[in-house]
Amino acid sequence: MSGRNRYDEHASLVEQMAEVLGVDLTEETMAGRWTPEDMQATVNRCLGCTDPDHCKGWLQGNRPGESDTTPGYCRNKELLEAMRARLASA
Repeated sequence: MSGRNRYDEHASLVEQMAEVLGVDLTEETMAGRWTPEDMQATVNRCLGCTDPDHCKGWLQGNRPGESDTTPGYCRNKELLEAMRARLASA
């Protein structure tokens, strides 16, 4: 898989994980709480994952807004759960 395709795959995983947690990254961007640099750093962490297929399987078993937590192996667990908690308390 080319580097660009791999980056796009992980960007999609980040977006899907956020959706499952009920976090709309587009809305967060429009509100000024999420930047393109934030997305790049988050995707770069995701790129370090050794088993993206496991993540894909977990995501397929969860619908948007359905989960309060990410899987323990997620390299963006703390960030995404903090975003979710902030939105839930707003």
